[in-house]
Amino acid sequence: MCRVRGLTTGACFLFERPEAGERAVLVHIDLDSEVEDFDEFHELAMSAGVAVVSVIRGRRAKPQARFFAGTGKVEEIAAAVSEHEADVVLFNHELSAVQERNLEQRLGCGVLDRNALILDIFAQRARSAEGKLQVELAQQRHLSTRLIRGWTHLERQKGGIGLRGPGETQLETDRRLVAGRVRLLKARLEKLDRQRAQGRRARQRAGVPAVSLVGYTNAGKSTLFNRLTGANVESANKLFATLDPTVRRLSNGGQRSLVVTDTVGFISHLPEELLAAFRSTLQETRDAALLLHVIDAADERRRERIAQVNELLENIGAGAVPQIQVYNKIDLLEQSPRVERGGDGRVKQVWVSALSGAGMDELTAVIAETVAGGSVRRTLRIPPDQGQLRSRLFREATVLAEEVDEEGAWVMEVELPANMRLEPVEST
Repeated sequence: MCRVRGLTTGACFLFERPEAGERAVLVHIDLDSEVEDFDEFHELAMSAGVAVVSVIRGRRAKPQARFFAGTGKVEEIAAAVSEHEADVVLFNHELSAVQERNLEQRLGCGVLDRNALILDIFAQRARSAEGKLQVELAQQRHLSTRLIRGWTHLERQKGGIGLRGPGETQLETDRRLVAGRVRLLKARLEKLDRQRAQGRRARQRAGVPAVSLVGYTNAGKSTLFNRLTGANVESANKLFATLDPTVRRLSNGGQRSLVVTDTVGFISHLPEELLAAFRSTLQETRDAALLLHVIDAADERRRERIAQVNELLENIGAGAVPQIQVYNKIDLLEQSPRVERGGDGRVKQVWVSALSGAGMDELTAVIAETVAGGSVRRTLRIPPDQGQLRSRLFREATVLAEEVDEEGAWVMEVELPANMRLEPVEST
């Protein structure tokens, strides 16, 4: 990934980003109207690959218009940058373009806000062509409000003939280039979105239910996904370890054939640019038959995380999709796997350990029960003259075993949907 201020095309993203090993000063200001999580911010910085050399904390009633932080706090930040020879200052807040420019001029180094930091991590982690396009589109949209930062060395004169300076001309050129790149990226993503929609329609026609994994980042979604599907998606104890949406088929023993989708992890204040760019990925969540809300059972702030994920699900139109809470990492709590049901008998929570595999049999059974509306296992004897019934069982149920007896009848062990009605047939 290259580091540039001006415009580029292709693989390079369009604003300065921290490189691995860069020395960073973290700034966290507690506001009366807004409470941010510093520990999560620190994890984001570490995930971006920077070396944290200093942390500056403060408190204000509201942001200062020029620098966000107060003048005295900016002087403290400048002293830390000078003392530690920092390359970049990271703010745990959303900064305006003017505030970023003023801070960079005063501090003499790069300044990134929380949104830009998250975009940078996404840029590092995207692997598929679609993921890279989505991240670049988000970065282009973010850049479009900050083009002026790249041309502070040029004139800013405005007015009639003879008064326009080269800075304005360059900015107009940049805006056209960015707008053109955004249109190109949208067109490519729309093509991929149509292909993804065709896949969803094909699964729906084939009667294959879709189950989507959602949850706060680092809750263990990818590890759980690997357990359920036998996939080999990267999983690690860090924020946004995986970004690219992955779809795999789950076909476990007597269970119906299902499709499981691993989606991007959520986080508080996820940038709007990312939500817009990842719309096709999030469509998989909206169209799912069931959401598995993966929760870190060992997280002390899990209630807050649950509320944040549910709020994001509402924002993307997935709030009405049936949901089961999957409490993961019970091995850290030394608890046993269990299934908890509500007063109506429906499953509400499943407690598992994706790392050790504890509770996975219970989870797969719960998925089949919820998606299929319940199922029953029966052994049936189908007379030789009921071949159509046998064909229907292969088409609408799951045939676990079949053999022919001495009279030519089919003896079948089947998994039937609870709402499936059969003509009178002999059970054994």
